[in-house]
Amino acid sequence: MTTARLETIGKVYRSPDTGPLGVAGLVGTCKRSFVAKSESVLRISDLLRLPAGSVDLQAIDTRATPGFTGAGKSDATAEMCHLRPRLADMQEQLHAEGRAGGRRSLLLVLQGMDTAGKGGTVKHVLGLMDPMGLQYHAFKQPTIEEREHHFLWRVKRRLPPPGIIGVFDRSHYEDVIVVRVHELVPPEIWSCRYGVINRFEGKLVASGTRVVKCFLHISKEEQRERLLARVDDPTKHWKYDPHDVDERAYWTDYQQAYSDAFTRCNTEAAPWYAVPADRKWYRNWAVTKILAEQLDEMALVWPTPHGWDVEKERARLAADP
Repeated sequence: MTTARLETIGKVYRSPDTGPLGVAGLVGTCKRSFVAKSESVLRISDLLRLPAGSVDLQAIDTRATPGFTGAGKSDATAEMCHLRPRLADMQEQLHAEGRAGGRRSLLLVLQGMDTAGKGGTVKHVLGLMDPMGLQYHAFKQPTIEEREHHFLWRVKRRLPPPGIIGVFDRSHYEDVIVVRVHELVPPEIWSCRYGVINRFEGKLVASGTRVVKCFLHISKEEQRERLLARVDDPTKHWKYDPHDVDERAYWTDYQQAYSDAFTRCNTEAAPWYAVPADRKWYRNWAVTKILAEQLDEMALVWPTPHGWDVEKERARLAADP
């Protein structure tokens, strides 16, 4: 899909809260009625995929619901339930393919500001699938051992094996985001990592891993509300970290660091999807749709028997007393 076509769509898309977004708004979205008529052509993956070139996160409405034609949370949840059997089948087909000697896997990368909902996405979206076929890892501050190695060392150790859907809660992008914002390494070091990441992801895709990168995009105002909710709810105190408030002082720096990372590392092999995440239900629905579309694009099938004959084995079992 060309940028010109995306801009045309962006002109007619209307956010439920803010009205028309215009070209400067969420490029890659469209009016609900337009989506309904073009559902077979315009997938959520197409609508939310960041276009090549410079990225301005401030131009993307964090409360928008591109591609969603339902009435709200209840309809989104219902559609997710409807997708569950198809997701389960495709996941099992991928797992079976891996067991049969296939090389393919899928890696879902989740990035976002604190409280963007990375954990919630894992719970509600990946919860639709069989945990036996999943591999989850949350990347925290590097350990002493990890800091002694190349920044991709710890990432490579957590890549999903064949047949598995891997999930990164934060990822190697922390090494061009956090280290830049807090000046943990000099610019001449982190700026060289964009190219390293592109080559790494390119080789990963070439080896059989589909890389699906989702940025859960929330506003500073929404983050404040979510932090306040954690303070006010004793059952959520365990999720509250005072450091998250300190990090809000760097909001603009983080937005610029993310924008630059998306501009530099949004490749054809491993594109970025910007998911408006102020509405949790839309975030969950959109990531579910993207995941289903990407698995569907892999054209998964049940592997044929290898090393044994169906009829012979049926005869053996029929003759067995």
